[in-house]
Amino acid sequence: MMIRFRMNRISMAVGACLLSGAVLAQSQEDTTIEEVVATGTRLQGTATAVIEERKNQAFVADILGAEQISRTGDSDAAAALRRVTGLTLVDGKFIYVRGLGERYSSARLNGASIPSPDLTRNVIPLDIFPSSVIESLSVQKAFSPNMPAAFGGGNVDIRTKSLPTEFTAGIQLGVEADSNNSDGFTYEGNHSGTPSALRDAIVHYRGDFSLRNIIERDGLVTNESGTAAGKATAINDGLLKSLPRNMSLKEESPNPNYSVQAYIGNSVDEKWLGGTVGFLASVAYDNKWNYTDRRNAVVSANLTENCSQSLETADDVAVSCFDSMVDSQVTTENERLNGLFTVGYRLDTHNVSYTKIYIEDNEDESEISISQNPSQNITIAADGVADYSQSFTYEERKLEVDQFRGQHTFLDYMGVGVDWHYTQSEATTDIPLQATFNFSNRYDADSNYLNTSVNGGNGQVEYDYVDMDDHMKNWGGNITLPITAGRFEIELKGGWDFIDRARYYTTSSFFVNNSGSAISVTANEADLLQLPSYLNDSFIAEQSLLAVFNEPDAPEADDYLAAQKTDAAYGAFDVIFDNTWRVSGGLRYEAFKQVALETSSLIFTPEDQDVFFNPDNIKARTIDTDDLFPALSFTYIGGDDYQVRFGYGETVVRPDLREVVPVGYFDPLTDIRTTGNTQLVSSSLKNYDLRYELYGEMGNNLALSLFYKDITNPIETILRVGDSSYTAGFTNGTQAELYGLEAEWLYDLSWAIDGFFTSGNITLSDSEVEIAASDAGSLTNTSKRMNGHSKYVTNFQLGYDSANGDHSASLIYNVFGERIIASGINGREDAYEQPFHSLDMVYSYYLDFNSTIKLRVRNLLGEDQQVSQDGVTVRSRTVGTTFQLSFKYDF
Repeated sequence: MMIRFRMNRISMAVGACLLSGAVLAQSQEDTTIEEVVATGTRLQGTATAVIEERKNQAFVADILGAEQISRTGDSDAAAALRRVTGLTLVDGKFIYVRGLGERYSSARLNGASIPSPDLTRNVIPLDIFPSSVIESLSVQKAFSPNMPAAFGGGNVDIRTKSLPTEFTAGIQLGVEADSNNSDGFTYEGNHSGTPSALRDAIVHYRGDFSLRNIIERDGLVTNESGTAAGKATAINDGLLKSLPRNMSLKEESPNPNYSVQAYIGNSVDEKWLGGTVGFLASVAYDNKWNYTDRRNAVVSANLTENCSQSLETADDVAVSCFDSMVDSQVTTENERLNGLFTVGYRLDTHNVSYTKIYIEDNEDESEISISQNPSQNITIAADGVADYSQSFTYEERKLEVDQFRGQHTFLDYMGVGVDWHYTQSEATTDIPLQATFNFSNRYDADSNYLNTSVNGGNGQVEYDYVDMDDHMKNWGGNITLPITAGRFEIELKGGWDFIDRARYYTTSSFFVNNSGSAISVTANEADLLQLPSYLNDSFIAEQSLLAVFNEPDAPEADDYLAAQKTDAAYGAFDVIFDNTWRVSGGLRYEAFKQVALETSSLIFTPEDQDVFFNPDNIKARTIDTDDLFPALSFTYIGGDDYQVRFGYGETVVRPDLREVVPVGYFDPLTDIRTTGNTQLVSSSLKNYDLRYELYGEMGNNLALSLFYKDITNPIETILRVGDSSYTAGFTNGTQAELYGLEAEWLYDLSWAIDGFFTSGNITLSDSEVEIAASDAGSLTNTSKRMNGHSKYVTNFQLGYDSANGDHSASLIYNVFGERIIASGINGREDAYEQPFHSLDMVYSYYLDFNSTIKLRVRNLLGEDQQVSQDGVTVRSRTVGTTFQLSFKYDF
């Protein structure tokens, strides 16, 4: 972990921003403001505007406002969206809409497409967007022609804070404690990336660090200065010594989590043209530590009814439920810095603005693991041996967005409206350190520790360096013509949308191999935390160790590059008759082109290049399609009280970039090595929605929805059995369907208890996917529920607002039904993530018009995450309860 109190570039940037903010605040003159006490419910007042926007939507959509997000205490977009009807959160990052996996969801920023910094998925991990920059979240569940056709369960539009109408400024400070964080581990890491000596050696030795090749490339000979083999060994030892090796762990309690946010904005009138200039700047930083115990296991192929889920005794091992089991202690430090700057100009019915968003998300993780394998006689209790490892990973994710937007209404030309945007964005992910030190522990007959050794063989230490760059340009616009003809209100609309995207992913892997026999490194259990320091200069000189560049031989590869181009245009109409009947729809045309090619660091000659970039390979890896996507919506408007909607749309879901290149990677959601399939094709969807909306006084509302989706060629993950572990791939199923019911409400309870209200939603649904036997690999069930689908999702909130406006509180409950996280193979059943009953509490005390103290408690029930297979727990992770206290002051 990063050493505490260390000033890195993020911390210094935060300090500079806060210092400038403090100087600016001091320069403002003191102003006496008369206190105004607001009465009524805070959430319901804000919800009225949100509900009004939802009512005016032509297609089914849900809106979540900033006050609602603040009310639930959610710190980022991903956490907030799990409060929306039918949405569930996976791995704290990805949103599943109506039970469809993350591939069926898409996200935009202020209506623009942006790239993803996630290494394994095209979709954007929504946890990178802090709630401090969000004005509202719009989730459209029914396709409309102005949306991208890559639309499955829904599209999330993240709308950032808009320009203020007057001076505004504020600061917020927060501290947080986690019940899991009484223990933890820190370390000093080298985060400088691949050593330059190794980068140079890859080129010089053509990726082959063997002694034979070094002798040949350098022309080494035996003479009075030494043998050729000895000289080559010294060169290889030098390469090995360039790798980071001093990463000893230290056990200590992590620092308390803390956060700081500041913002300032204003608008002023200019006299030249008579317009208004405004700006808004905000910065936020938070630092969080988390300690968790994890277990990952593979269920036995010969599972018996009374098998043991423990490996504590030899008797347990004899009847074990598992082929393998890994117990880990994981300590994670997460640092986040985000900044938002918006400047705009408004003149009558014309607005132009520029927005700059910078998000940096760094994660530093250490993991101590003990691995036992009953199927191979590697257990502590029965065999006196276990595999032991320490791993260290530092990951940097960044997202930079530059966005220009304009809205123009030409009142003198029939009220024609034009809006446009140009967005240029870059997402990068770097892993400048990922190191795993592997050992073997031995124990006596009573399971007492004896000693630790480094086994002979390959990969005793593994180093991985990863770099991913994703660039995107998106420009588009809309033209709107309003027409009023008698009892008809008509809006004709057309638009365009162009996206250019390029991604490059590269990884470099190095092994430290022991060509000799096992080497004892310690017999003292107290020294285990310092084990990685065994690889010192003298140890390297004395032992038969070799550094190896672990790059696959062509045509195999572990790097890839890809490019996408989407050209789209649409035409749409929206007709309202007598303010009672509404018909909306249109047609969208999209031309989609993509090429995704595997590549290698071992391309040194034209012949090497031709292996990967020959015309046949490029043609096979290219997608070039165009299609039309219709959408239609009927609405009956029953006055101000209710609406009934019906919607139909045809859409497409395309494979992720990684899923169509034959490059292997470890999926962090499953911890399984996964490889793409060049034969994947896009899925086509037919979407049907029926919704009834009832609106009452005080913001009370009720919505009931029915939905059905028919999916052709759905993309599913399949598992296969390797020599000693699972591997995963992708295939197209033949057909899938999803159907269900949603209910959502907000209801004032003041008739019974002053100040109380309730809100929530529930989704009940089912799904089925069919996979042809020829494509199913070793799957146990070729007909099953779709991966990631939950049969039910429930959100419930009980809220309170005091009559004098000084206090507000919410009790928030969320649960999802069990969902398939991995499909079973070879007779094993599917593995289901178990329901997680999340109960949170948020209390706010409004000291005065400017000051707020907020207390948030998450996971009050102390739930842990679990995955079960065949009735056996195969994966678990402790979560802990967090307590956060924050103070906000608005100037």
